[in-house]
Amino acid sequence: MWKREKPARTQPSAPRPGDRARATSNQMEREVVNIGKSVIIKGELSGSEDLTIEGKVDGQIELREHALTIGPSGKITASVFAKSVIVMGNVTGNIEASDKINIRENGSVEGDISAPTVAIAEGARFRGSIDMQRPQAAQPGTSPADARPKPEAASSDRRAIASAPTPAARTAH
Repeated sequence: MWKREKPARTQPSAPRPGDRARATSNQMEREVVNIGKSVIIKGELSGSEDLTIEGKVDGQIELREHALTIGPSGKITASVFAKSVIVMGNVTGNIEASDKINIRENGSVEGDISAPTVAIAEGARFRGSIDMQRPQAAQPGTSPADARPKPEAASSDRRAIASAPTPAARTAH
């Protein structure tokens, strides 16, 4: 009968040079900062780590390269910019994510959301508009602003038609 061998437990050895740097680097990649239920922040909140908010934030949250989770007791009144956003609490304000936005079962968002991927669970509350445009690849010599459609160009024909004199207006002169 075959038995799976269990690895022998050994005492941790003394760290070798460079081990601490690697361990710290790996911890930084996986670290999530938590803001507890009793914490209230007013103003701008930014960082370079994933963040979970259980407290209250009024102002602006910017985590452009990281994930933001609004916990079930989180109450956010802010503009939010992050790589991905998970909403389990309440958000009043616009949310913009470069990757995805997920409004979970008891989550609530009142504001406009913009991300390539948006998921709204059954039971979630949402009031606002959704923009799921994927960012267009920039072509050489153009800026990201140039890649966006120009609303003026689309409506300029309508303005020209609307300002053309009607037959009744031409005979009145």
